[in-house]
Amino acid sequence: MGRLAITVLGILGAVGISGLIFIGINKLFDLTQSRYSFFSGLVGAISAGVVFGLLWGNRMLDSPEMATLVAVVVGGGVGFALGVVEDRMQRLAIGVVGGAVLGLLAGFMAAETILPSIDPVTTAVGVLVGAGLGLAVWLLGGRDGDIVRNVLVGTALGWLFGAWLAAEFDGTRAGAIIVSLVLGILVGGAIGRRPRPNNVERSEIALSSRKYIFLTPALVFVAAALVIPLGRTIWLGFLTGNPNDLQWNGIENYTKLFSDPDIINFSGFTDMFTSGLFWIAIAVIAAGVVVGGVVGRRLGHSFEASPGSLSLMAGGAALLSFAVFVNIRGTIANNLWWIFSVIIFAVGLGLAVAVLADRAKGENIAKSLIFLPMAISFVGASVIWRLIYVARPAQDQQTGVFNTIWIKIGEWSNSATATVVIAAILGLVIAGLLYLAWRGWQADAQAVVGSSLAVSLMLAWLIYRFVGPGIGGFVVNEATGTVIPDPVLFISGNAPWNNFWMMVVFIWIQTGFAMVIFSAAIKAVPEDLLEAARIDGATESQSFWRVTVPQIFPTIGVVVTTLIVTVLKVFDIPKVMTNGNFGTQVLANEMWERAFTQLDFGLGSAVAVVLFIGVLPVMFINIRRMQRERLG
Repeated sequence: MGRLAITVLGILGAVGISGLIFIGINKLFDLTQSRYSFFSGLVGAISAGVVFGLLWGNRMLDSPEMATLVAVVVGGGVGFALGVVEDRMQRLAIGVVGGAVLGLLAGFMAAETILPSIDPVTTAVGVLVGAGLGLAVWLLGGRDGDIVRNVLVGTALGWLFGAWLAAEFDGTRAGAIIVSLVLGILVGGAIGRRPRPNNVERSEIALSSRKYIFLTPALVFVAAALVIPLGRTIWLGFLTGNPNDLQWNGIENYTKLFSDPDIINFSGFTDMFTSGLFWIAIAVIAAGVVVGGVVGRRLGHSFEASPGSLSLMAGGAALLSFAVFVNIRGTIANNLWWIFSVIIFAVGLGLAVAVLADRAKGENIAKSLIFLPMAISFVGASVIWRLIYVARPAQDQQTGVFNTIWIKIGEWSNSATATVVIAAILGLVIAGLLYLAWRGWQADAQAVVGSSLAVSLMLAWLIYRFVGPGIGGFVVNEATGTVIPDPVLFISGNAPWNNFWMMVVFIWIQTGFAMVIFSAAIKAVPEDLLEAARIDGATESQSFWRVTVPQIFPTIGVVVTTLIVTVLKVFDIPKVMTNGNFGTQVLANEMWERAFTQLDFGLGSAVAVVLFIGVLPVMFINIRRMQRERLG
């Protein structure tokens, strides 16, 4: 009960404080007309407090309490003076003097770990670039406003970057004072250049402030939770050393990252062309092309993107991606493999289930069962599947589901009676599938033909393995001829295929997500379009591929982009199942290991930036797509 009371009081306190802040800000902007000088003073005090508070939070100040308190007093005084004085030269002098005082305060109080060693060349380049950007902003803005103020702001930013942020942090106190003094003068001069608003302008400030009052809390939250950490991460990516002694390192972290064979390794790329998987993938893709050509000639053109041809080519592309990523190793290759596999299987299975379960008996029960894994966390799912994959010593009884089944298949494979029975059963299934393929060919259902033949080939291969060399978890002792169980190390061995067995966990969870979204999209397809397709003689397969899929294509894009972003950030599954060992490392876990285990914040931040850059194109494409849909 005590904890509940504390939680309730915390919620009420947060709501009350938020309300008081909101009311206080509204009242603050109400002062713009009646007591503008007081309003200007409060804005100056708050602004100075925020800047020095950020320096305090990032441990950039000695005696931060005193420095922040003095900054608030000075900022309030400068703001009050600017709210009273109207003469332009006096306002400029107040701004310059106030900025200089705050700059000197920051320089004197700067921590020893951030004292800059000023590089004249870097500083000059920063100033020139900053001034140029300020001028460009003024020109692009229609030459509206004060050009001098724009140039001063740009110069201040360029000075800050060139003289301090890009400098080595092994300088002197005098250097810090000079840099912060000049920065304060530039910023103060830009503020002092702004004329005192008249009654009409103050009224506009009071009216236009309402939108900022509503937007500011959200913007502050976004800045505190996303923008500022992102900027700090990018900055840390250029540093090296232990957390208490970070030094400028340029792009060395990125060079080290991409030259590390554990991150990306192309040494086995040529082995791909000698692997059986590669040539099987090429054969399947070629079969898809042949099927498309045959169907196309029947319809009077060179190639037809039929369900059968598309299914074969998609399956071949999946096998080809496996052949590529089995031979290209490293953390980045693992992430790319995750993307390809999860997208192909989660989207494909989710769409298949959504279509097959649509308007079928027991639809709700089937969809509920498939969606159920979404209720399990990645950590919980990883623990479950780790128990399913577990392999015990060969002499012990297996407790993992997969190894129990695999070893039992091995026992059947070494039993003449079981081999005959299983071969007969599989033969009957193949006969049924061939009959189904024949009926599908007559009905022009290419998907039925392709899937039936594909499954028939796999079952024929199983018969060959049972009758011939054997299949399952066993090895034969050459000395004694006895059959010994041979469990599979699904995640702690069997590299690099152990990556795929971990992807199965992710696919198991996300298939339900894809199914629900696709099911809703399919039910939203206008029935009139489907009825018109049936009247024109289209089969169910043709209606799906040529009517339903184009209608739900935007939804497919949403699911694909969502899964790509989620997969790029995958952390829980590799962390729980292997902790990145056995060749299963991914970028998110690599970032954690570098930054928080090895305490190499620079390299860990560089990995985080690479991960962020990988997400950006996907987010950009998704945002552009939503904008186009909104515009019609």
